[in-house]
Amino acid sequence: QVQLAESGGGLVQPGGSLRLSCAASGTIFNIWVMGWYRQAPGKQRELVANIFSGGSINYADSVKGRFTISRDNAKNTVYLQMNGLKPEDTAVYFCHVHDLTLGDSWGQGTQVTVSS
Repeated sequence: QVQLAESGGGLVQPGGSLRLSCAASGTIFNIWVMGWYRQAPGKQRELVANIFSGGSINYADSVKGRFTISRDNAKNTVYLQMNGLKPEDTAVYFCHVHDLTLGDSWGQGTQVTVSS
């Protein structure tokens, strides 16, 4: 299975920025999609953004224009630049990877808290 190491979460004031990183390691065959999901207390996990190996990108409507996802295929790393953060962005953010041979892998999650 693919191991995922997340970093970059923390506490930030409304309007601030954070950058999340997720590096994949271990047995890797062919990573098709990398992305970020989030889960707020009492809510279901939701897609924030993902990026496919061919470059296609999806964003949740709630983060369009504020968040930017990028991917370094050589390093098997995905980034999420989050600008203009709002209190409603507060959640645990999970890295997700789908390898065409190994299937889905999830990171342990990193807390993002937006509060004054």
